[in-house]
Amino acid sequence: MDHDRLFKELLSTFFLEFLQLFLPQVAAQIEPASIHFLPQEYFADLTAGEKQIIDLLAEVRLAGQEVGFLIHVEAQSSSESDFARRMFFYFARLHQKYLQRVYPVVVFSFDEPLRQEPSCYQVEFPDLKVLEFNFASIQLNRLDWRDYLNQPNPVAAALMAKMRIAAADRPRVKLECLRLLATLKLDPARTQLISGFVDSYLRLNAQEKQVFQAEVDRLEENSREDVMQIVTSWMEEGIQQGIQQGIQQGIQRGETSLILRQLNRRVGDLPADLQAQIEQLSLEQVENLGVALLDFANLTDLESWLVARGQG
Repeated sequence: MDHDRLFKELLSTFFLEFLQLFLPQVAAQIEPASIHFLPQEYFADLTAGEKQIIDLLAEVRLAGQEVGFLIHVEAQSSSESDFARRMFFYFARLHQKYLQRVYPVVVFSFDEPLRQEPSCYQVEFPDLKVLEFNFASIQLNRLDWRDYLNQPNPVAAALMAKMRIAAADRPRVKLECLRLLATLKLDPARTQLISGFVDSYLRLNAQEKQVFQAEVDRLEENSREDVMQIVTSWMEEGIQQGIQQGIQQGIQRGETSLILRQLNRRVGDLPADLQAQIEQLSLEQVENLGVALLDFANLTDLESWLVARGQG
């Protein structure tokens, strides 16, 4: 699952609502129309030897003033021992580049561990505190979804799916996410964004689906119809995706079958292991093989081609 993409799409679409839900003191200070997302920032992480990309950087202006600042939001899907230090590195580089104040925020979205994650990075000596860097921390697995049931906020409808949920409550939480979403009366695209987020993180098994449907049936008629409309849209989307996937798989099977017949005529009967390797190729690789086989003279050429592409 592409956690970074899901969270970035959610938070960028509902950025003000995110602030209103978790950082109301910040939301109250800014001019909503001033929110402007800056291009992605790439930083070379010298300690890890790799390139890092910050998740979301927004420039905002204080209400009624020309003074602005930056809000940096990082969605962290795993627990890392040195994460607070990395957040400080991000802060320092952003502050240096833009010469603006930076309000750092982290959304911890992992299920485990449940312990409180550090939200401070310090450098100090017995006689001197050199640095104390803090960031706002939103650790979803330490939040109770019940506290957000009556929040008329699309981010609440989505992120309840990632809060602390007992196994027995999963069907009910999914229902409550959809019930809240239905009351918001969002446009179809935004409704689909939230419902898709919920469905990605609360995939129910067969038994849970039965409990979910029983809970839906107990809703008042209007609420039940609204929730079922969202569920129906999932089913229709799933069917469409299944059709497209089936078409793609059918094309690939047909292409592979044709290539196997051509290879048998070109280089002789294929051993079972080579045939199995070819059947594992992607559609693009099968198409490339269809061109390459015109130059094959024997099985060795085929084996060399597969080895060169990591298949041998």
